[in-house]
Amino acid sequence: MIVVKAHHAAAYSGELHRSAVAALAEQGITTYSFGSRDTAGPAILFFDQPEPGVLPAAAELSRDGRDRLLALWLGKGPLPRSLKWGLLNHGATDVVHFGGASDGEAVAARVRRWHEIESIIDSPLIAKNLVGQSRAWRNVLRELVEVGRYTDASLFITGETGTGKELAAKLIHTLDRRDTKGELIVLDCTTVVPTLSGSEFFGHERGAFTGASAAREGVFSLADGGTLFLDEIGELPAPIQAELLRAIQEGAYKPIASNTWKQANFRLVCATNRELRAEQDRGTFRRDLYYRVACSHIELPPLRDRRTDILPLFRHFAEKCGRPDVELDETVQEYLLTRHYTGNVRELRRLAERMCCRHTGAGPITVGAIPPEDRPVGEHGEPWQDAGFRAAIERAVTLEVGLKAIRKAVEDAAVDFAVELESNSLQRAAVRLCITPRAIQMRMAGRRSALDSEPPIPDPEMCAEVPATESARGQRLAAIPGAGT
Repeated sequence: MIVVKAHHAAAYSGELHRSAVAALAEQGITTYSFGSRDTAGPAILFFDQPEPGVLPAAAELSRDGRDRLLALWLGKGPLPRSLKWGLLNHGATDVVHFGGASDGEAVAARVRRWHEIESIIDSPLIAKNLVGQSRAWRNVLRELVEVGRYTDASLFITGETGTGKELAAKLIHTLDRRDTKGELIVLDCTTVVPTLSGSEFFGHERGAFTGASAAREGVFSLADGGTLFLDEIGELPAPIQAELLRAIQEGAYKPIASNTWKQANFRLVCATNRELRAEQDRGTFRRDLYYRVACSHIELPPLRDRRTDILPLFRHFAEKCGRPDVELDETVQEYLLTRHYTGNVRELRRLAERMCCRHTGAGPITVGAIPPEDRPVGEHGEPWQDAGFRAAIERAVTLEVGLKAIRKAVEDAAVDFAVELESNSLQRAAVRLCITPRAIQMRMAGRRSALDSEPPIPDPEMCAEVPATESARGQRLAAIPGAGT
């Protein structure tokens, strides 16, 4: 049995709601009312009216995209396209129309798949190797598990240096369900010499060229039946890319100096830290090669986009250095969370190793363990109002979002971040924000009570177009909470 949280935002279709709940129960999916238990976990949103309260409900149920959310449309006719995209933008994983009990099996199949993926992510296989619970990282893990466990598709992994591309490739290979799965073969394309690229990829026969005293297998042969990981494929020159493309398309290759074609059957995983779109525009990376090898494309987030994972990652690396359950001085925690990591997780790992080497004794790691060359410049270190913060405010102002709405969004985001950073401890989150735990509780309760308080509005796609006059613009702004204040 799978148990998921649910919220009923339907106004007039109580019978359909009961029918949907019963159909899911027959498929082994039991729902409970949102707010009666722990709010974490997969969720279902039942609704039958395109009302504004649906979008904040989706954000609340999914915890702003941290949890899987199925938005189940119970209304008659198709759901407006704009609301479908709005639901996805507010954290919904999928939007499905439930027309009757016969749809229960299809809905349950989605929930079961999501439940299996979450179980794999929480298993020691991932929890002890690809550490992190931030929204950005967990969403990436979901994509990796979906591709690795349920498909045999080739995969293109992008991301800055040090974000974990090889670990992701290893996970894809580990999750592969082939009964006779071969090995994972890794080739660093930065080490491929152009004049010997044919031998690296396809192998050669004895005497194929000067120095070829014996036959040699290439990575295509070694990876047959397994997984071939081409790391930093963006470093390959265009002629080698063309040679590689031809072999991948045909699924066959010839070793150098051989007259025999050989077959190779493997899952291909490629990775690069380059900006592929720019590389394709410049002509340094072939578009046809990209579309051949990128059945799926996953971009790994930089460490600056998953800052809540920094302290768990540091403790993970400290444990590998022989310091399990290490404690961190408050100043050290602040330093780690605000530091700029050019090398991302790889840089954090090296920093953790250096700090663990410098630290002695059984007490917490203190500022003296930070190597001099890694210490922040200036009395207060790096400013917290960085370019990303300013860009978000600039976008809100450009979109004419009112000051009250901006202030509320910033405060809500700060509370959510602090609660997540402190592992859902309201007491510690309140200390970090210099407010009381009661203030956090009241803010969360206020958001939850607002889910059903919004009055319904007409279907936006059924409304007549409003003339773009100044008075009409004023009417539109007046309808947006916080706009113009």
